[in-house]
This record gives sequence, C-alpha cells and structure tokens, in this order.
Amino acid sequence: MTQHSPRAVPPAPGPPSAPAGGADGGGADAESAGLARLAGWLRGREPSCGPVRVIGVDGHAGSGKSTLAGLLADALDGAPVLHLDDLASHDAPFGWTRRLTTDVLTPLSHGETARFPGYDWERRAFHRPLEVPPAPVLLVEGVGAGRRALRPALSAVLWLDVPAAVAWPRGRRRDGPALAAFWDGWTVAESAHFASDPTRPHADALVRPCENGFPGCVCYEVLEGPEGH
Repeated sequence: MTQHSPRAVPPAPGPPSAPAGGADGGGADAESAGLARLAGWLRGREPSCGPVRVIGVDGHAGSGKSTLAGLLADALDGAPVLHLDDLASHDAPFGWTRRLTTDVLTPLSHGETARFPGYDWERRAFHRPLEVPPAPVLLVEGVGAGRRALRPALSAVLWLDVPAAVAWPRGRRRDGPALAAFWDGWTVAESAHFASDPTRPHADALVRPCENGFPGCVCYEVLEGPEGH
C-alpha cells in the first residue's frame, strides 16, 4: 500500500446523477463543474460529528480513492483528507476503529483539532505527528471507511465502484514487485473484511470512473447508492 500524508444546509435529496468530470466532452470546465456538483451535495449533508460533515470514501484497494478524495478536497476549498493508511498498521490493517474514534472523531465532535501520531510504514511505528482541524467537511479515505461501526458518525458514504478484479491488479502495478507479498496477504484480508462488513450496500452514492478515464481518471459518473434516498 502507498504511504500518504494528511493534508447549516438542509440535506439534499440525493447525489447528482450526472458525470462529475469531463464525460460530456467539455474538458476542464465540465470536469470542475461536475466535481463542484458532487462537492455541493456533500456540503449540503447534515453535520455528523460536532460541526463536521465526515464523508467516508470507500472502495477496493487500488480503485483510486486517494485521487478522488484529493479532487473532492480541492472542490471543497481545501477540505482535509484523512488517509486510513495513517491509522492502520502492518499488524492491524483493519484494527483502526478505536484509534479513529478516540484520536480523531472525539475531539472533532467537540469542535477541537484532532492531534495524533500517524503510522510510518517504513519504520513500522506510530510517530508521525498529524492533525485534522474541525473543518466543515472531512474526507476519510481508505478501505473500510464506510464500515458498520463508523456509519453513525458519517454524513455520507461514497463507494468508488471499481471491481476488485480491476482495482487489485492496478494497485499491484502501482506498488511494484517489492510489495507483491504484502498484496497477497492484503487481498485475503480485504475479501474477509467486505464479506463480513460490506460497504457498497450502504453507500449513499456510487462513484464510477468514466470508461475512457481509468486509470488516472478525473472523470466520474455519480449514481445514487442503496442508502442515498
């Protein structure tokens, strides 16, 4: 897995069911407008954690969640992005729920900045000083971001709708042969996680990369998810 660094409106009736990007051939202007529509819908969600609208951006490893979260952060005027890679570890790739709740969501619920140590995947230790401000919108990005235990604290769940059969090979190519053994174990762990705690059936919106834009896609189709009614 790649290592990352973090960087009162009534709820809308549903996500914008239109391309969020340049699917109509409009280029950068259409791309910005599409992402702005999705960002506007997220801004319109009710706060879920004190003053903060926490948005879960979930999907299979290698599906492009970091790219989507980064684009949305820009469209949301620099909204902070919390990468779950900063809370997970080699020993507990999915054992970050308590850390997220205690170190991040609890202070945010009081309108305070969350300060916590992030995981260093090279040194295998939590020692990188990170912080997340109580911004109007926080994007939480990573596999399991829409898990059952977190959904009560989320304003919306976005599922990046890329099949594992497409996402995993892309992730392997991205990370290279040095992490092949890690990926062998990861795919087993991810499959077990989603088998017992699936996110897609509970997503408020399904976000699909446009057919001609994947990988490196900045063009998305946004559809209402099972919970987006």
